[in-house]
Amino acid sequence: MAKLILTNEVAGLGSAGDVIEVKDGYARNYLIPQGYATAWTRGGAKQVESIQAARRARQIHDLDEANDLKDRLQATKVRLTVKAGSGGRLFGSVKTGDVADAVAAAGLGSIDKRKVNFTAPIKSVGEHEATVRLHEDVTAVITLQVVAAK
Repeated sequence: MAKLILTNEVAGLGSAGDVIEVKDGYARNYLIPQGYATAWTRGGAKQVESIQAARRARQIHDLDEANDLKDRLQATKVRLTVKAGSGGRLFGSVKTGDVADAVAAAGLGSIDKRKVNFTAPIKSVGEHEATVRLHEDVTAVITLQVVAAK
């Protein structure tokens, strides 16, 4: 087992600044090369404290903003225009970056594409749902209106 310090939020593992233990292969082949974590050291304990202190300072301020953004996102449908063939089938699928760009274009605010999750890949026109994790305690469900480009 490898002991790591998370530098970014990883779904199912924790948030930035958390100390975790994972299998060696997962750490060596995925978390460290992707920049999601660094190896734990005694000097790293000071890094953990500074990351967690910064997170605590932002948390109260971010919670209010996250709740406001959640209300705005859930109140409106986000429209995505994509290339589609006959029968409403898309050429490819809707990506998380497309959703983040559409939310920004709609004037609803900015969201991180890494925090957008789909229950199933979106490969057809129509209404679909996506979840966005805005804060540790705040998750919004966005209604996506996927339409074919003309």
